[in-house]
Amino acid sequence: AESGAFVQMLTPEGSRQFMLPELSIKGDSVRAGDCLFSPDGCRVDLPGVRGEIVYGKLTPLRRDIMGPFRYLPMECRHGVVSMAHTLSGSLMVDGVRHCFDGGMGYVEKDSGTSFPSAYQWLQCNDFPQPCALMAALARIPLGKGGFTGCICSILYRGREYRFATYGGVRILKADAEQIRLAQGKRLLAVEICPTHGGHPLYAPCRGRMTGVIRESANAAIRVRLWENGRQLFDLHSPHAAYEYVPPAAQQANLNR
Repeated sequence: AESGAFVQMLTPEGSRQFMLPELSIKGDSVRAGDCLFSPDGCRVDLPGVRGEIVYGKLTPLRRDIMGPFRYLPMECRHGVVSMAHTLSGSLMVDGVRHCFDGGMGYVEKDSGTSFPSAYQWLQCNDFPQPCALMAALARIPLGKGGFTGCICSILYRGREYRFATYGGVRILKADAEQIRLAQGKRLLAVEICPTHGGHPLYAPCRGRMTGVIRESANAAIRVRLWENGRQLFDLHSPHAAYEYVPPAAQQANLNR
């Protein structure tokens, strides 16, 4: 952003922002100050936070999650770099070592000028069975009006189940505590129970990092998927990442 480069860190306890003197991009690698983020992992050197995490083989989606919408002029474009990959290494945070050996990672990216005015985003790959989920529903300004767009991908037992606006998805329910989607012969139900209102993170607004959203790193969720009337799974996790930005009118009521 015009105000300079920075790194944000989110934990269940809170969020931190570290302003940095420089940022450079070479291919798929990003250097921010003394930090390096690449497809192979990340090296972090920040005040009170230092260490390295190495990624295993990345698992990108076979097709762009944006589908044909990637060709439209949109304020925000989303990309999934890896749905689930193994982790190794550790970070020292304020003198406490956090080990990532045996953990599971997720990488995504956004580009554009602004986050949507209203949206919800969810990601989790920490389930009792090998499963990875990402879902985003957002208000998309297009033409004189706009619409609520949806992108969602579930990787389960080596197969992708995708729900998307360009695939004919029907949004049956979408609020702070649940998402219900139907597409063809598939039905997805997600119940969400955030442990708190989320921690603040900088977000883009008309090309400047002046917006603030709130994200939870440890929301509890229950995910169920049906196909042809048969339930494929019913999985729970206490470790989902979750953001919810309600429409302006609803936000005004929440702030009263």
